[in-house]
Amino acid sequence: MTATIAAPPPAALAPQTAWAAGSLNSRNGAQRLLFGQMHEDHEIERAAFAGKPRIFCISSAGDTAQVLASGGHQVVACDINPVQLAYAKQRVSGAPFVAGDAERAMQLTRRLMPLAGWRRAILREFLALADPAQQAAFWHAHLDTRRLCLGLDALLSSAALRLVYTPQLLSSLPPRFGEVLRARLARGFATHPNVANPYARALLLGEPIRVEPRPATFQRLEFILGDAAACLESLPPNSFDAFTLSNILDGAAPSYGRRLAQAVHRAAAPGALVVLRSFAEPPAGLAINHAARDRAMLWGVVDVRPARAF
Repeated sequence: MTATIAAPPPAALAPQTAWAAGSLNSRNGAQRLLFGQMHEDHEIERAAFAGKPRIFCISSAGDTAQVLASGGHQVVACDINPVQLAYAKQRVSGAPFVAGDAERAMQLTRRLMPLAGWRRAILREFLALADPAQQAAFWHAHLDTRRLCLGLDALLSSAALRLVYTPQLLSSLPPRFGEVLRARLARGFATHPNVANPYARALLLGEPIRVEPRPATFQRLEFILGDAAACLESLPPNSFDAFTLSNILDGAAPSYGRRLAQAVHRAAAPGALVVLRSFAEPPAGLAINHAARDRAMLWGVVDVRPARAF
């Protein structure tokens, strides 16, 4: 496979997904760089996709695609946003991190952290810890303060989030999202050693997550511009052994979810797996949720299942 950008299939021009706008809010008609890095732990995919040679992924900032291609997989990376796809291709070639709209929103939140007592010195002390039990105690004693509760509840309220995100993207968030997010962070800090967690440093300090490009990676990556369902519909049946779809269904119409599932079933080889994330809380029928394993600590759902059950 070569690292080229293919033209989108005609069916990709009218997808039923919030990501088609290329913007986190619909007020600006221009398509923008949304994600400078992926806040998704690619170790989930690396472990799940062992022995799966052909992988389809949502490109986003390209981190997961690079890691999988570096591991010897043939990867097709698809994105509906041409600005996002071009950036991912540049990163594979060694271009530096550039903050997207999501990172800029997080930067604004970090500027307010001192108001909750989160000074950089105390955050660096916390991030140097390697014992999750000690981290949990530190979190509850020094960071999960009443001021943090009040601040996050205000910043992550529906009224505040509507200033940045479209109603479609917000539709997947659970009620009282500030409280839910604090619980996810507490779970993550009690599970993963901070000192070895680049996602914790990215979240608390804004440090870029480094994915070192390898020369051979470029030859195992193909970039496709278009809607994921339309792209899968245009490719031959049994094309892929694994699919990692980010949180593509957050903010998508139910009809699009059905269309995507049909496209995955068609493109899946026997034994194929799917990884799908969501900011929503896990549904009652979800047998196994891997969200606690994801070091990014933001997700309510990290679903790993056979493609036939997607």
